[in-house]
Amino acid sequence: MITIPQAFALSLFSWGLWRLFQAYITKTDLDNIPGPRATSFWKGNFHQIFNPNGWDFHKAIALKFGSIIRINTYLGGKMLYVFDPKAMHHILVKDQHIYEETSAFIENNRLVFGDGLLSTLGEQHRKQRKMLNPVFSIAHMRQMIPTFYEVANNLGQAVEVKVKSNVQEIDMLEWMARTALELIGQSGLGYSFDSLVDNAPQHPYSISVKQLVPVSFRLIFFRIYVIPRIARWGPPQFRRALLNLYPSKNLHQMRDIVDLMHNTSLEIIQQKRKAFEEGDEAVAQQIGHGKDVISILMRANMEASEEDRLTDDELLGQELKEAKGEGAELSYDQLVSLPYLDAVCRETLRLYPPVSSVLRTARHDTILPLSNPVLGVDGREMHEIHIPKDTDINVSILSSNRNPDIWTSDSYDWKPERWLNPLPDSVTEAHLPGIYSHLMTFIGGSRACIGFKFSQLEMKVVLAVLLERFRLAPSGEIVWAMNGISTPYGKGSTVPSLPLKVSLVSE
Repeated sequence: MITIPQAFALSLFSWGLWRLFQAYITKTDLDNIPGPRATSFWKGNFHQIFNPNGWDFHKAIALKFGSIIRINTYLGGKMLYVFDPKAMHHILVKDQHIYEETSAFIENNRLVFGDGLLSTLGEQHRKQRKMLNPVFSIAHMRQMIPTFYEVANNLGQAVEVKVKSNVQEIDMLEWMARTALELIGQSGLGYSFDSLVDNAPQHPYSISVKQLVPVSFRLIFFRIYVIPRIARWGPPQFRRALLNLYPSKNLHQMRDIVDLMHNTSLEIIQQKRKAFEEGDEAVAQQIGHGKDVISILMRANMEASEEDRLTDDELLGQELKEAKGEGAELSYDQLVSLPYLDAVCRETLRLYPPVSSVLRTARHDTILPLSNPVLGVDGREMHEIHIPKDTDINVSILSSNRNPDIWTSDSYDWKPERWLNPLPDSVTEAHLPGIYSHLMTFIGGSRACIGFKFSQLEMKVVLAVLLERFRLAPSGEIVWAMNGISTPYGKGSTVPSLPLKVSLVSE
């Protein structure tokens, strides 16, 4: 009788043989596209593309091969690396029903967040997005400003206490992470996770959220190649038992992180539901005063028709989005109209997008048109590419935002002033499909970042408050890791950190 581990090993072995057969027997247009040579028979270029120190590799292949590149992956597999504008438009907008999120992305997010916006496709995703759109409108952003200011000023006071006598080296990443979570907590969930007082005990949820991305990145091979193939084996109880038996510290840590996040989210939902049952006065007395995202969603969900209503799991899945906040006493309209602050934010989001790429899978054979022809390995020009079913595509946000053909010869330089003048014709004529300022930072199409206005507002509030009160300067070399979300490390540090010299402006 075959045991479960033997069945699992046999399944992976069979998959590996099929991959090798496809790679070396079946030839497609992908084989004719230039790209870097594989450095490993088993891994191809996978470990270079998904590498914390991969900045130079991404720059090198973009400059050498252009906007359509073949990447070799595990066991001879091939991935398409794309930042051609027309190709991105088809992938993310025009033919997005063909180029869906990868099975790995969907299954991993479903396991971590439940059936929320990050883990659904098609009509279910459309229904969820329809419910969420009003919450991220400009009108609602204006209502969030007081909450942003309250949290931001708490941060400012905490930092001021630390530097009131002289210059101090402070790990600002820790404070930014705490502030970001509290902003999301109060404005998104109507819940406080952190008093933003120095040395205050951390909420268990805060600890788990900080661990989520690093642990997830350490499991990248497992997430991409294993989980999609086993995520629906048997009932949930069977999968949990299998996970508990599997000897992996990282997997067990991820299990515990997800459990804590899920239980905390259920607690918040139950508190909100109880307040709704008690009436408007009880809702108004909660953190967020009933204007937080989850309260608005729950109220809208109760009023929605049966077919448009979301489940509790879907409501919970929306709230781990983007954040980096802080505030200064300016109105929404004043804050967004400050030209240099806006230029600094745009240029930073252009050159240093938090997420370097997104992955898509072609769900069936299709043709991908190109803005510019690719000179194939065989010497012929390719104006379009036949994409076989199940081809994975890496849409490079980073390389698109830094493309010299679009952003001119200084595209790798940080120059906020470029936004204070009319942009070059090469930018406006590229017709990039991004939803924000000719950039791909928040991507485009129906899966574009729904909270991008929220993210920008938090960024501007943070900068406005900090720069009004403090001088900030690097206290040493900062190294950024190309993880799932770009992460800073102080020189010599093995844990994420952003050590800065901080002093009062008045000094």
